[in-house]
Amino acid sequence: MSVKFKPLNIISGKLKLAIKIEMLRAFSTVARTGNLSEAAQRLGRTPSAVSMVLKSLEDHLGQRLFESDRKNRLTPLGAQVLELAQEELKQFDGTIRAIETCAQAPQGLLRAAAVPSVAALIFPEVLRQFAGDFPSVQVELRDADSASVADALARGRVDIGIASVPHGVRDAEQELLFSDPFGLICAPDHQLARQTADPGVQEVRAAGFLGNDLCRLLDGAVAAELVQGAAASAQNTLTLMAMVRSGGWVTVLPRRVAELDPGGLTFRPVSGLVAERQVHLLQRQRPVPPEYALRFAELIRWRVRSLSAS
Repeated sequence: MSVKFKPLNIISGKLKLAIKIEMLRAFSTVARTGNLSEAAQRLGRTPSAVSMVLKSLEDHLGQRLFESDRKNRLTPLGAQVLELAQEELKQFDGTIRAIETCAQAPQGLLRAAAVPSVAALIFPEVLRQFAGDFPSVQVELRDADSASVADALARGRVDIGIASVPHGVRDAEQELLFSDPFGLICAPDHQLARQTADPGVQEVRAAGFLGNDLCRLLDGAVAAELVQGAAASAQNTLTLMAMVRSGGWVTVLPRRVAELDPGGLTFRPVSGLVAERQVHLLQRQRPVPPEYALRFAELIRWRVRSLSAS
């Protein structure tokens, strides 16, 4: 009789250990608190147990993660590992929450994500209609930048996405929802909003231009000149809109952003700037989407058509 043994991975004569999520959580907690005792209390473990976990991780890596035993200063490697560990923990915890949510939604769960400027215009009415058609299906909505929406789709964390994704997403069907021209976004009483001629790039820059994440979709020499001349930048949509609404700043964004606050924001073209944001509807095809997911996508198309007609 032959007996099969599972092979062990050996590197440099040492047993290759697996880095477990508990190791990353322990390291991340100690690094953020800078104190072994406090970290142990948060983790519900003894300081000695947490210390052993950290030692196992450092032994596996072959380098120290902390400058001293006090655990209050990271080594250069420790700083890199912390950044990667926090990202992995965020993804892991998100997956666990999604699993628990699925278990609590026996009639079905639909997860959708969209870029903030589109989510605020589309989701409220779509959800109202959808709840009438499928009252027992639980819906989870989130807003994120296009890259995050695409990543969530690729990882199976959302079923439907609305984003600007030029190269598509694995296992997802993609269709163009609408194109949105870029232009000046400013307060209604701003000088650039009141003047007769469309403002030029130099005028926009001189008015206190705020850069934003969507500026990466701009191309051409004129757009590059505009971005390089930004007085500051704001990546959060709500913060950006609040600063522009105050009248002391202006920015360049797709036209539909102004529709989020028609009384406080004005859109107008910028002379010499020709650029559009293409917004796509993406729907995962594996596993085969249930009827309620197809209906949600249909309602998104309907809402876009309604906004375009108004």
